[in-house]
Amino acid sequence: MLTGAATARYGVLGWPVGHSRSPAMMRAAGLERYQRLPVAPEVFAETVRALGAAGFRGANVTIPHKEAALAVATTSSDAAREIGAANTLTFGPGGAIAAENTDAPGLLAALGRTPRSALVLGAGGSARAVVWALSRAGTDVAIWNRTRSRSEGLGARVVDRAVGAEVLVNCTSVGLDGSPTPFKDLPLDADTLREYATVVDLVYRTGKTALIAEAEQRGIPTVDGLEILVSQGALSFTLWTGLAAPLDTMRTAARGRPPERGQCSPNPSR
Repeated sequence: MLTGAATARYGVLGWPVGHSRSPAMMRAAGLERYQRLPVAPEVFAETVRALGAAGFRGANVTIPHKEAALAVATTSSDAAREIGAANTLTFGPGGAIAAENTDAPGLLAALGRTPRSALVLGAGGSARAVVWALSRAGTDVAIWNRTRSRSEGLGARVVDRAVGAEVLVNCTSVGLDGSPTPFKDLPLDADTLREYATVVDLVYRTGKTALIAEAEQRGIPTVDGLEILVSQGALSFTLWTGLAAPLDTMRTAARGRPPERGQCSPNPSR
């Protein structure tokens, strides 16, 4: 039983965050007081420091706050420090804030294997976690970002164009707006997707992203953002409660009815 964990407060921090499936997923798992927490970047630190006193036990973090979440924490895991970003915060007595990153193990759990090679698109907080997880697992990782300097120093081979690999992982925001032609902002086109055995898109939205749809049309196995969300969320749930996460229940809730009209502001990760 969840006992005290069920009555504590939890949330997901983002800007915007109205699209998030995390509340439905976490409430279904038993965290009944889990809510969306839309917080602008300029007030992120002061807001987070006040959450513990307001009765919050934990919070998930989505863009654009993952690097700021690590900075505001009073303690952090080795993984969060090495990645340079956090997506899970736990609040303790006296203003203590512990930072963790479940993006990294969540990706590997959703993927179900360790690929030999990968091309990562993007260089934000999620991309940092993906590169860290894959590199530590022994994968040869290449990374591309429109601003090359942001890719440097992340522990992967920086490339100026798409290269073939076993797995393609999109960590950019491309596809959030539902555009059917997202490839103008990526260093590849739909036909070059055949160079990858699996296509992973961290973005999730109502319906499939164009990247996932194009890959499926070509018979390429895919992992979408909702599956990764479930994997990440399960790890956060266990961290806060000490209990095994009800994965099937969380997956069903995450893939259920989308947010009400007017609440949906597509955003990757959470």
